[in-house]
Amino acid sequence: MPGTLDARRIVDPVLTQLARGYSNSGLVADKLFPLVSVNKEGGKIPQFTKEAFKIYNTERAIRANSNRINPNVNTSIDFVLTEHDLEYPLDYREINEDMLNLKMRATNVVTDAIALRKEKLCADIAQNPTNFAATNKVTLAAADQFNASTSDPIATIDSARSAVRSQIAKNPNVIVMSNDVFVALKNHPAITDKVKYTQHAVITAELLRLLLQFDALYVASSVYESDAGVLQDVWNDTVVIAYVPEARSSNGVEKRSFYEPSFGYTLQMKNYPLVDTYDEKGKVKIVRNTDLFVPKIVGADAGFLIIDCLA
Repeated sequence: MPGTLDARRIVDPVLTQLARGYSNSGLVADKLFPLVSVNKEGGKIPQFTKEAFKIYNTERAIRANSNRINPNVNTSIDFVLTEHDLEYPLDYREINEDMLNLKMRATNVVTDAIALRKEKLCADIAQNPTNFAATNKVTLAAADQFNASTSDPIATIDSARSAVRSQIAKNPNVIVMSNDVFVALKNHPAITDKVKYTQHAVITAELLRLLLQFDALYVASSVYESDAGVLQDVWNDTVVIAYVPEARSSNGVEKRSFYEPSFGYTLQMKNYPLVDTYDEKGKVKIVRNTDLFVPKIVGADAGFLIIDCLA
């Protein structure tokens, strides 16, 4: 009825656009699990077969029937979106000082917090060895760990790349490494020896990307505060390599479809997140961000997990 809390809620298009465009520089979840819009809160998405790599008989005689592919049966993955919701209160006395900037700050706070939650969800999935087949993961022995002078990290990563290619016939194009692994790699003799005669005095993430031959390299450096008040890394002692299809651009907006094979996706309700505002008790304005999403590994064969990278 009019005057109820629901009636006083107003979706703010400016704040919503701010939320959709906002990103924390230390977050990498969307690089491994890019966003894909769905129209329902639950359903099924396909897992793809390797029928595109078969050699078919394509020659056709005059007046003969066309050669027909016998399609493989695609399996599917169930999904159920989860609502993620945070709100931030602003007192009328604060608003009187600087309403626009305070509302933008409130939007940034709730947006960043939901993004960090998503980062943790994706990191927990991507760093869980049980989500990978034995052919697509390795636990490094002491002599092979990236802070051991005896190790050869380039060979280790090349071996992981070959393992993925042997299963999906595509080279993985994305590598994500935790910050501690990046620090070890940029100081590793096998890496520094590659560039010591070049003009580069410092090994950057971009230079490491070129050396390792990936389209994209991301250093996962986000942190979160534990219940004990201690800052901890979201990603730790880990390298994940994966094949993630490039986004197609439409009217300046990057889009993907879950019909494209990929290591993972974050399925998100279409037109979300939404930022709305409502009044509470006459003196407090609430800024709230609501999102509906769930991250999923949809092609485990397209990923490879390296753990225990450091001693």
